[in-house]
Amino acid sequence: MRPAVVAAAPGQAPLNAVVVTGSRIMPGAPAPSDTETYPDATPNPVKRTADQPVSTFSIDVDTAAYSNVRRFIDEGRSPPADAVRVEELINAFDYGYARPTSLARPFAITTAVVASPWAPRTERGGRQIVHIGLQGYELPQGEQRPLNLTFLVDVSGSMRSPDKLDLAKQAMNLAIDRLRPQDTLSVTYYAEGAGTTLQPTPGDQKLKMRCAVASLRASGGTAGATGMTNAYDQAQASFARDKVNRILMFTDGDFNVGVTDNKRLEDYVAEKRGTGVYLSVYGFGRGNYQDARMQTIAQAGNGVAAYVGDLRDARRLFGPMFDKGAFPIADDVKIQVEFNPARVAEWRLIGYETRLLNEADFANDRIDAGEVGSGASVTALYEITPVGGPTQVPERRYPDNRIGVGGGDPNGEIGFIQVRYKQPGGSRSDLIQQPLTSRAAGAQPPEATRWALAVAAFGQKLRNDPWMSADYGWDQVLAQAQGARGEDPWGDRAEFVQLVRAARDLPERRAP
Repeated sequence: MRPAVVAAAPGQAPLNAVVVTGSRIMPGAPAPSDTETYPDATPNPVKRTADQPVSTFSIDVDTAAYSNVRRFIDEGRSPPADAVRVEELINAFDYGYARPTSLARPFAITTAVVASPWAPRTERGGRQIVHIGLQGYELPQGEQRPLNLTFLVDVSGSMRSPDKLDLAKQAMNLAIDRLRPQDTLSVTYYAEGAGTTLQPTPGDQKLKMRCAVASLRASGGTAGATGMTNAYDQAQASFARDKVNRILMFTDGDFNVGVTDNKRLEDYVAEKRGTGVYLSVYGFGRGNYQDARMQTIAQAGNGVAAYVGDLRDARRLFGPMFDKGAFPIADDVKIQVEFNPARVAEWRLIGYETRLLNEADFANDRIDAGEVGSGASVTALYEITPVGGPTQVPERRYPDNRIGVGGGDPNGEIGFIQVRYKQPGGSRSDLIQQPLTSRAAGAQPPEATRWALAVAAFGQKLRNDPWMSADYGWDQVLAQAQGARGEDPWGDRAEFVQLVRAARDLPERRAP
């Protein structure tokens, strides 16, 4: 991971000056002093297919960036650019992809190729968007293994606010609601030191679990590394290979006692991953939220990273989405796309900046990648320029160095998609392959693609990405989203439309 960058806001009021209603800061209230950190994520550049025809990355099913971006906008502030991970915004929504029918082949691939809506008007006939959807198999209840869960709860002084420990307790109780008799739960905590309030307990003893959660109080320093050691010990106490062994960490990420170096923490968690105990991280709060650390830990632990900004987030993550984070169907999932140089002159991957891999990493089973849970989906978007279209990289002087020279079938595939994955706990990978064709190009884009484009445009506008046309403003993003809402039983898309309106109206934002 690249060095973290700090989102600073000098002169803002301390946390106790914030006006809180429920777990939200009221618009116009003073914001907390800001020491938040985010992974440095410079937007991906445009690449010549003749030079670099292959794109490789680890999948990302995390959604932390979406909830966190919404928190900033609800507070009337523009999020720092590095807080806007476009792929996490896109993957916060369900796209209704075709589903695989067997765990033996746990992924189905859906593709579409459509015109790029945000290319300059003079180029819109040239640039296209490649939409790749990867849908994971949804485990029936009878195929869901018993859970061996350990709550690892930050009870340091920095967690003493309604949007931190109090909200974390609500989230934990929602998770407890979903436990079955065959599941087990331990509850551990850390502040200056570490301790355990609940030893491994069967899932039907919910009152005992709730009492353990209710007993947690916030005070003191933050010895996160010590807390991790204790949590792994508890997870090992009821460990079994036929169970899902997972630690759920609830924290603002602000470690200040003992080991605090991200690299040392990453190495420790990665080593423990090899024992079969995975780690997911749920972030809380504002002002000192350490996103960079939590991303590091979750990625090393083969878990998810999510942000819980309010009770609505908690209900989503520990309600309908709980199975996606709890029951893995595949480990170390990587995607590789090879573009045909006779069809594609240039390409750029939208998002996944912190998940990029080298081409040789794809076939190397020792390289760690992302985990996918039951029924989860992954979406990736590329913007491409077909050969003969108006390219963004200037032409080269010497003919042999120019685009479109040598190789490829000009009437053939646009590219070739490969997905590599391991069975949960496995050591050898399996491979799924599928050609990428342009049969959908020029057709009315499917609703899923149109919605993905709206969310991608929103994220790129927030980051001020340089590839967005000057005439593609917030009103165009709003129209794109309004035209693709479709059926919206939970109101997620309606909420996004309101978020676009709020982003458009931020007072400090310059007009597009």
